[in-house]
Amino acid sequence: MEYTTLSNAKGEEIEGPLLLTPNVFKDERGYFYESWNEKTFNSILGKDVRFKQDNISHSIKGVLRGLHYQLKPESQGKLVRCSYGSIFDVAVDIRKESKTFGKWVSAVLSAENKKQLWIPVGFAHGFLTISDHAEVNYKATGFWNKDCEQSISWNDKDLKITWPKKELGFEPIINEKDASAPFFKDTIMKGKTF
Repeated sequence: MEYTTLSNAKGEEIEGPLLLTPNVFKDERGYFYESWNEKTFNSILGKDVRFKQDNISHSIKGVLRGLHYQLKPESQGKLVRCSYGSIFDVAVDIRKESKTFGKWVSAVLSAENKKQLWIPVGFAHGFLTISDHAEVNYKATGFWNKDCEQSISWNDKDLKITWPKKELGFEPIINEKDASAPFFKDTIMKGKTF
């Protein structure tokens, strides 16, 4: 498995998230690849990461989910992949002591490219479905806990996330919960960051 660090639109490297590309073995019958190997993954990270939960999300084109994260005691690191279709995936650094606090990185994850995005604890996560349908699979290091769950507005003016809305051709489809998510400044003021 190969991996790369990610940089934001200004070329600033964001420490933490990694884009993982599996080794795919193809022949006339199709292909095979390991989507997950604990030993390989932990070797890449240089630490022991244990996943507690696997999640699957299906969305139609234009659905935007996020920006979500969980605080302690069930904070979550996520390993995200798209097994059907394609998504524009985003991770926002919400670690107060980080030099890239409030900065974001993105990657297109698709069934075709088979890439995965590692989003460690301390990042908010969201994605926009850019294919007709998409199935997103992600492993989480913490159990889902309603009391720990937090969100930040997907279109926060301070974060300035460049969602591919122009290519989409219409405004993203947002559920009520995400549409009413607080702005990043409010999240900071309430101490709901890492």
